[in-house]
Amino acid sequence: MCAYHESMVLNLEQTVIEKLRRLPPDKQRKVLDFAEALEHRVESPKPGKSLYGLWADLKVDVTEQDIAEVRREMWAKFPRDGT
Repeated sequence: MCAYHESMVLNLEQTVIEKLRRLPPDKQRKVLDFAEALEHRVESPKPGKSLYGLWADLKVDVTEQDIAEVRREMWAKFPRDGT
């Protein structure tokens, strides 16, 4: 972390702490509850499952040729301008 960024973080933390100290205990509790709720929302997203992993036990083997054929069939029925 660069010195400028560290300084900004410390200033922000200090400002939050100063404001928190000026609040009555019931409002401090609300700030804590809010901070905990934010903390839970910030958790890193879980990586999605690969479709290959989901299909593994089904013994499905889809080739590029299969995909190209389905695309041709699908687009053959799609209306085009001027027809």
